[in-house]
Amino acid sequence: MSKSVIYTDKAPQAIGTYSQAIKSGTTVYLSGQIPLVPETMLVISEDFTEQAHQVFKNVQAVCNAAGGTTDHLAKVNIFLTDLSNFATVNEIMSQYFKQPYPARAAVQVSALPKGVQIEIDGVMELPE
Repeated sequence: MSKSVIYTDKAPQAIGTYSQAIKSGTTVYLSGQIPLVPETMLVISEDFTEQAHQVFKNVQAVCNAAGGTTDHLAKVNIFLTDLSNFATVNEIMSQYFKQPYPARAAVQVSALPKGVQIEIDGVMELPE
């Protein structure tokens, strides 16, 4: 099966050797998004809530570029540098997703790129 690159200027550019997303068939694999503002490529702020909102906006932009929405995400992985922010993530996530929610993992990690507090990646299944 062939694969195609998904790109949008409404999400941060890749800052390494990866694509924002890759589509293979009807499945889209989203690379991790961190809270960079696409226009400036700078971290939105030090505030966790603002970082989480920016990450969900970035994920949403990549989903849209692939021809879907966050509702098409089948699985998301959330990486946090402090698991005590888990309740905040749940509250914010409910603003960007509706039921049925995607399968999800949330894990605490020791560090993330650019010193951010949250990163999210996912797998999206588009309708045929």
